[in-house]
Amino acid sequence: MSVVLVFLAGIAAIVIWWMSGQGLMSKPWMEVGTLDDIQGPAKPPIPTAKIGLGIFLAVVGALFSLLASAYLSRMSGADWWAIPVPRLLFANTAVLIASCAALQWAVVEARRGADEGMRLGLDVSLATAVLFLAGQIVAWLQLVAAGYVLADNPANSFFYMLTGLHGLHILGGLAVLARTRVRLLAGSTAPSARLRLGIELCATYWHFMLVVWLLLFALFTGWANDFVDLCRQLVS
Repeated sequence: MSVVLVFLAGIAAIVIWWMSGQGLMSKPWMEVGTLDDIQGPAKPPIPTAKIGLGIFLAVVGALFSLLASAYLSRMSGADWWAIPVPRLLFANTAVLIASCAALQWAVVEARRGADEGMRLGLDVSLATAVLFLAGQIVAWLQLVAAGYVLADNPANSFFYMLTGLHGLHILGGLAVLARTRVRLLAGSTAPSARLRLGIELCATYWHFMLVVWLLLFALFTGWANDFVDLCRQLVS
């Protein structure tokens, strides 16, 4: 249960951080100032797409949290045999981190108006995202070849379900990112504010899915349990 709380805290922290950065947690009725300040230029409204993404990420975070809770509850069963974590997953994690870094670089370059750097960042992010998905499939094939099939025991089923669900979310984000890149490729002029917003939303989604993967990876490797045990020892 403690690991579930850690998982939920991690998801909640990233959602709250993003919402505060977008101004979604502001309280305008509590702001003070002079009449001139009130009559000054109004702040631009928060794009509906940002609000929608925030709600979607909250739902996705709740989904993975519930699955993580079921994973930990099922671990106590007598028919549970831990599945070995393929070493390839460490490389896949590094590739996903590189994909997020490249996409964040594309966001920075877009804000600076550096179109070439923005396009290069998108291309690198797309390539590494595809490489991540391919690496996940190869990891599955390695486990199947070693005899760890889907229906062999609950640990196998949870591993394939969680990694597969995460992969589907990455695939959906990859489709949106590819569409954004195609629009940039088709445009002969500098990208519009709408396209730049699309890149920023893709980066936010990418970072969120990286956090989810890191938390799942911690569950698979047992690091989350070790972290909770260490916290308990420090508290006691």
